[in-house]
Amino acid sequence: MKTTVKTISILFLCTLLGACAPKEDAAELYHQESPLQADISLPKNFSGNEPIKVELTQNEKKVADADFVHVEIWKNDGTFHDGMEEAENAGDGEYTYKKKLTEDGLYYIKVHAGNNGSTIMPTLPFAVGELSKADVEALNDQAPAESGDHSQHH
Repeated sequence: MKTTVKTISILFLCTLLGACAPKEDAAELYHQESPLQADISLPKNFSGNEPIKVELTQNEKKVADADFVHVEIWKNDGTFHDGMEEAENAGDGEYTYKKKLTEDGLYYIKVHAGNNGSTIMPTLPFAVGELSKADVEALNDQAPAESGDHSQHH
């Protein structure tokens, strides 16, 4: 009788443990993210006459019709902030945005883009005209450390 109870207990435990084993296709049951990438091209001497270009790729293919592409621009000193505006689809995965900026200084552009469940918001600094000493210092503060020591976290 004791042998029968032990055998049944062992069979029951094996059945339970087998049901808890991971399935080989378990990873496929979850959402597979396909990261979106943006390449932002700013004119060399920004005047606002030439467009800012954003090229979107996903799964190594150009995104011809993204769910959304918005552009936001602000000035480092806080005197200018242009909220999100839609970029124009120029075709073949390229989106353009034009903005006339008349004051010299350090600006930032943030592209808000989304497609097929992936959203990105890269931000880049750029200069219009001459930079002030404070603008140069702000840029230097953002530069990565040359030492390669990544032990300090901010």
